Amino acid sequence: MIRRLLRGAGKVALWIAIILCLGATVVPHFLDRRYYRGPVSDHFDGERFFNPDGEGEPTPTGRGNRSSFPVRYLLDRDDRPDWPAHVPVSPATPPQRVTGDRMLATWVGHATVLIQTRGLNILTDPMWSDTAGPLGIGPSRVAAPGIRFADLPPIDLVLVSHNHYDHLDLATLRRLWRRDRPRIVTSLGNDSVIRQAGVPSTALDWGGRLRIAPGVELVVTRNHHWGSRWFADRNRALWSGFVVRLPGGNLLFAGDTGFGDGRWADAAASYGPIRLALIPIGAFRFVPGQMASSSHVGPAGAVAIFERMHAARAIGIHWGTFRLSREAYDTPPRLLELAARCAGLGDAFSTVAIGRTVEIPGRAEPAAHRIVPRKRILDCLDTPAARALP
Repeated sequence: MIRRLLRGAGKVALWIAIILCLGATVVPHFLDRRYYRGPVSDHFDGERFFNPDGEGEPTPTGRGNRSSFPVRYLLDRDDRPDWPAHVPVSPATPPQRVTGDRMLATWVGHATVLIQTRGLNILTDPMWSDTAGPLGIGPSRVAAPGIRFADLPPIDLVLVSHNHYDHLDLATLRRLWRRDRPRIVTSLGNDSVIRQAGVPSTALDWGGRLRIAPGVELVVTRNHHWGSRWFADRNRALWSGFVVRLPGGNLLFAGDTGFGDGRWADAAASYGPIRLALIPIGAFRFVPGQMASSSHVGPAGAVAIFERMHAARAIGIHWGTFRLSREAYDTPPRLLELAARCAGLGDAFSTVAIGRTVEIPGRAEPAAHRIVPRKRILDCLDTPAARALP
């Protein structure tokens, strides 16, 4: 009974969110903000940003599509697998600093990861709020943050990939700025959104670079996604990944991304050997059997991206915190394990528990093996075991 009431309350909240978003299309002068003004480029038409490799949506397996997903959910026609209401987390207490080439990584949840190396504390898409959506309305956490905010060491660098609510959380950015005054770097236009919280940031185009510390450089890189806070402002701000160039091997944060043409992964690898890649693996299934959407790679595509980057190690993120799509809670890591096996990666690309701090080995060349194309990985996953994953 309680569960039914909670689900009903969640649907009411979702209806309110949809009405607010639809209202944005009626009052564009209020909500369709011009976050960025600049010259036309191969990914900006003077009004909105776009993916230069195209916007095509893969044909899903089964009935329906992503746009009808909220409606099917509200009408009780989504037949989605149940998710746990709460996942136990043992929060980490990371050290204050990690010096030299030693590197520690702690998955806080979703796309938030703390990376510690060379005396720097780096945080990706920081998200400590309980819900991901406007006005506190949206998907709720099923897992608490893997580091309590009070236990978070002083943050030096914050990377914000784009302006979706589960990645750009103004409340968290405000808390970080008041406490640590970190350097916040994002892609074009998102600085306007961040400024709404009274927080300064640096916005760069794809290919933009910043010197962070002696021997440490940040590069903003292309990926394949989209941006919006209210739907009417779709693609008014840019999306990106990041490469942190480090003497001991680079850090790659892919942001939130689809596969696209895959060449953005090649470009990221051109900045030097990648010691650790943070690649999204969740929120990819909107109908039964779907293996990717245009804006989310899914585990098979994530493995193909890892392969193209020639990375030494990768951690799968963007799953297990907020329910954003149809797949079961543990489908992303289980499917990643199968896809990594198809590519012969061993444990080079895996997942870690929320709140677990892992030591990243020193830069080593990837194991010698032939790179497996994404299509071959998908063909390899056409098995009863993979098809049985909801």
